[in-house]
Amino acid sequence: MTIPIWFEITSMIVLTVILIADLLLIRLRPHIPSTKESTLWVVFYVSLALLFAVLLGVFAGWRNSGDFITGWALEYSLSIDNLFVFVLIMTQFSVPRRLQQQVLMVGIIIALVLRGAFILIGVAIIEHFSPIFYLFGAFLIYTAIKQAMPEDHEDEVRTEAFIVRLLRRRIDISDGYDGSRLRTVVDGKRMWTPMIIVFITIGITDLMFAIDSIPAIFEITTNGFIVFAANIFALMGLRQLYFLLGDLLDRLRYLHYGIAVILGFIGIKLILHALHVNELPFINGGKHVEWVPDISNLVSLGVILASMAVATIASLIASAREKRAAALSE
Repeated sequence: MTIPIWFEITSMIVLTVILIADLLLIRLRPHIPSTKESTLWVVFYVSLALLFAVLLGVFAGWRNSGDFITGWALEYSLSIDNLFVFVLIMTQFSVPRRLQQQVLMVGIIIALVLRGAFILIGVAIIEHFSPIFYLFGAFLIYTAIKQAMPEDHEDEVRTEAFIVRLLRRRIDISDGYDGSRLRTVVDGKRMWTPMIIVFITIGITDLMFAIDSIPAIFEITTNGFIVFAANIFALMGLRQLYFLLGDLLDRLRYLHYGIAVILGFIGIKLILHALHVNELPFINGGKHVEWVPDISNLVSLGVILASMAVATIASLIASAREKRAAALSE
């Protein structure tokens, strides 16, 4: 069933208004959100996504709604991985905690712009070159293997540190922050604040995550609107989730294994899908490979939820055991 154009336009207008209101709220009232406040916001954004899925089902068919739910769950799972890198960035640049909301919101907006561009490019490529699914699948399997390596996030931050050193050689940057300002005056001289480096670093991080996540959701659906909507809803509650999880992120030591399983599964599913719609002459004579299993999106949703649940529970059990062992040794 085709999604009505009025539904797409109305949805984008409403989501844009919510994002702008959220940004203005942070700008007018910079503060450190409490656990209760963060929880309420996360519940609000999750409820908003579920409401959107219901409306999408009513006006555009329940198959589209199911694709959105699966894509949203996938992107939300992968977006949680962003939080680990965000924590490292905030720590590396000693960003004051009361300013972290603004930094995260700007990072989310940068991510939305980058992902929007990748989605437009991806849809155009898929329409004219379906074998791209082979490349997407191989890339995701490679990313899954890389994700399973514990040093992955540290390597990303070290790469960003090189760019930071390069920036410091080229432009004048003050030693301290001046609120959320990008420019300040030190001894009568106009200078950039460290905030400019934080934004650039987060932008680079968002670019890397966009390269990982967009090919993954194209296995769920190639509908550009659903793909972009799933990304918006996955990112909208990310800022509040950052403060809600807080120190818990350090205890989720096995989460990257869960994400690796998800990426690997989606990568394999992409290759199987590519074989189903095969157009390459050197594979089965350019004909579709009929015997290849067709994995439904419902199975994909189950794998995504199960992987995140197992990784989270295993992490919390291991952390609890370590605490008990430390208490006994004292």
